[in-house]
Amino acid sequence: MVTIQPIGDNLNHCCVIGGNGFIGSYLVPLLIASGRIVTVVDRAPFSTINLIENMRYVQADYNDEKFLLRILIDVDEVIDLAYATVPKTSFDDPVNDILTNLPPMVKLLEVACSIGLNKVVLVSSGGTVYGRAQELPLKEDHPTNPISPYGITKLAIEKYAFMYHELKSLPVLCVRPGNAYGARQRPFSGQGFVATAIASILQRKVLNLFGPTGTIRDYIHVEDIANGILAALQYGKTGSCYNIGTGIGMSNKDILDALLPAATSAGFDISVSILPPRNFDVPVNILDSTKLKNETGWEPKVAFEEGIKKTWEWYFEAGLAQKNGAKIR
Repeated sequence: MVTIQPIGDNLNHCCVIGGNGFIGSYLVPLLIASGRIVTVVDRAPFSTINLIENMRYVQADYNDEKFLLRILIDVDEVIDLAYATVPKTSFDDPVNDILTNLPPMVKLLEVACSIGLNKVVLVSSGGTVYGRAQELPLKEDHPTNPISPYGITKLAIEKYAFMYHELKSLPVLCVRPGNAYGARQRPFSGQGFVATAIASILQRKVLNLFGPTGTIRDYIHVEDIANGILAALQYGKTGSCYNIGTGIGMSNKDILDALLPAATSAGFDISVSILPPRNFDVPVNILDSTKLKNETGWEPKVAFEEGIKKTWEWYFEAGLAQKNGAKIR
């Protein structure tokens, strides 16, 4: 199915693959505001992005090479957000992690080489490709020794991309975001601790913590990630990797402590079950984003205190609306 809104003339045309999700719902409006036409390609039915001028939505299987050729032939830029697994599911079935993610990406890179795109941005993983930190915060040249299948496959995709850059001059770069959070993130998906924590509180569920305080991660608001991807697209150097993070580490317990005042004032308790640490979780991951800042001018704008407040309020209001029969998007 193709849903088309009026498309302007003489604008850069950007295709966002896997753009019907959490990050895509923030990125697509930014791309259009920057003066671009945007085509969103996703396997799922249209759901999260409001159709606006200079955007079209295509529901399709982007594993189909012939489809990619057709849809990308008049495109200038590609941003790939698509990924079919999360760290937990990759550990449960590492073969599936490879088969559902790597072949489609290599096909995309092959097609991109054949049609002469201006730039390709691949969204990798700042939280998993480095593995156990040897020094903090993590810079892009830190050794990459992932300890989860998810991180290994993400890194393999990066390596394929830079092979095509080296051998076929593909104008590609990779971004490595930290742990995204914000309104509209899907909870209980195995990815996105903030969303799962808030949903657990509001649904009065017990939240699992792996270790006494959980892991330490670089939590960054999704608006800052979307702006970081746009900055990399516009000003990033091809053949490069860029971290997108805050440089601040917070444990799972820190997140719960930040949510406690709002939860308490709304009449909710926080119930936690402490489980043993999982061996595929690195204990600490904090990103150094100096490279992106120096080369593009990007920097995070949403302070954690502001971001967590806005996120709690959105889920709280969405829950109330749902109880009253409204459909939450």
